[in-house]
Amino acid sequence: MSGFVLIRGGRVIDPANGMDATGDVLLEDGIIRAVGRPDVPGGTTVLEADGLVVAPGLVDMHVHLREPGFEYKETIAGGTLAAAAGGVTTVACMPNTRPVNDDPSITGYILQKALQEGIVNVAPIGAVTKGLEGRELTEMGLLMRAGCVAFSDDGRPVADSGLMRRALDYSRAFGALIIQHAEEPSLSAGGCMHEGVISSRLGLPGLPAAAESVMVDRDIRLVELTGGRYHVAHISVAGAVEAVARARARGLPVSCEVAPHHFSLTDEAVVGYDTDAKMSPPLRSVEDRNALLEGLARGVITVIATDHAPHDSDSKRVEFCHASNGVVGLETMLPVSLELVRDGVMTWMDCLRAMTVAPARLLGLDRGRGTLSPGSVADLVLFDPEAAWVVDAARLHGTSKNTCFHGRRVRGRVKKTLVAGRIVFDDDL
Repeated sequence: MSGFVLIRGGRVIDPANGMDATGDVLLEDGIIRAVGRPDVPGGTTVLEADGLVVAPGLVDMHVHLREPGFEYKETIAGGTLAAAAGGVTTVACMPNTRPVNDDPSITGYILQKALQEGIVNVAPIGAVTKGLEGRELTEMGLLMRAGCVAFSDDGRPVADSGLMRRALDYSRAFGALIIQHAEEPSLSAGGCMHEGVISSRLGLPGLPAAAESVMVDRDIRLVELTGGRYHVAHISVAGAVEAVARARARGLPVSCEVAPHHFSLTDEAVVGYDTDAKMSPPLRSVEDRNALLEGLARGVITVIATDHAPHDSDSKRVEFCHASNGVVGLETMLPVSLELVRDGVMTWMDCLRAMTVAPARLLGLDRGRGTLSPGSVADLVLFDPEAAWVVDAARLHGTSKNTCFHGRRVRGRVKKTLVAGRIVFDDDL
């Protein structure tokens, strides 16, 4: 939409500027010009937002788009459509594609494909090690120049301590963020669900909580040594949350994210051997889930991200331990996260901050992503916080349908998503 556009009469929540008030947002040619009660030029297009929340477009810093190499699971076109339907205007995509995003040519391919076929912003995350093999560091400087916003071997941990030390040290030269899939391989080997009473009852090999907390403890020691910026992906256990809390209290550059499935479900969801409840890290105990909720309430966990991981049905409709890890989450992140507000865990401001400006700042995204500040690019979501709906896997917009929330009744429905002032999703159409 070009020219002037007024989003009128919504509840405007902008955590970056501490705003929560009924008001209007004026856009001009894809840029936010004013928020509040602006003067409206003649000929302005009006979008009515009465009864809706108007917020910055969500930023999901942990998404698997699968392209290149796994287009039968998902494509950039399909993944960005799912993002738009979920109110997500920027996705940071993980490098475990085929070939791996460990070379500027692959980064360039992803960005070009996103320009041609994507409908939301795509920010590539480069690999820490070549081929995700954990042996040799990538050329982070060249990858950042090509467009990478952070580095991770997600799906695999950087297990070698010396290599992780060098990664954190090397990344300092570029101010880059290292995102760790925190898992000590010798402890987690062979496990396919959380180790506990339920894994024993089901006869499934368990993956102990210590596999995650031991790796986070180690990495924080390396952050102390190097000063590198470090982020724990999809944190899931109490011990890791406490380790991050201690590190942050000491002023170390350490952060973490949590996925909606980890703070809303437990390993009870695996009963019945439901492979849509199989992920890495696995769904954990009630005690771990409570620690995640406390970490969100205390501000230790500053980001909510989906770990959106599409899989074809053949990868999931097998014996539990042989099923692929992962669930889709772009379209359910907002309504499931709003349960935190209704349950009194987080305020509206803090909940939306964790999905907008907090991840945007961690990744160093430009053009004011995650805010409604005048002069910023007009990435916005309009949603009805009270609209109730039942998650139906068959009606999700992405290529793959492997949701762990099928049949869950939720509240909060995206009505419109705008990217650079253009409507890319409209629930009324």
